[in-house]
Amino acid sequence: EPLLAPLVFLVSAFIAFSVGSSWGTFAIMIPIAIPIATTLGLPMPLLLGAAISGAIFGDHASPISDTTVVASMASATDHIDHVRTQLPYALVAAAFATAGFLIASLLA
Repeated sequence: EPLLAPLVFLVSAFIAFSVGSSWGTFAIMIPIAIPIATTLGLPMPLLLGAAISGAIFGDHASPISDTTVVASMASATDHIDHVRTQLPYALVAAAFATAGFLIASLLA
């Protein structure tokens, strides 16, 4: 059970990164995370937060996301260069988030 929230975060991040849509990932992951939380008696806000924040991270880091494309256009930089420069910062934040969800799961 303590690994469930970090797993939801990582799966949500993977889906959003692959699809390039946070809202699409919400539509996929929230109906999965909420029933899991209620069935297992886990804190619903924890799993909901993992699903939502993973989707936001994946959308932000995805090279096919509309927001990433617009950001590279607005900064007048090469799109792939923009993705390469932003990805390390996003991955550090995702690592902290994963650790935070693990700690929160252990304390819940």
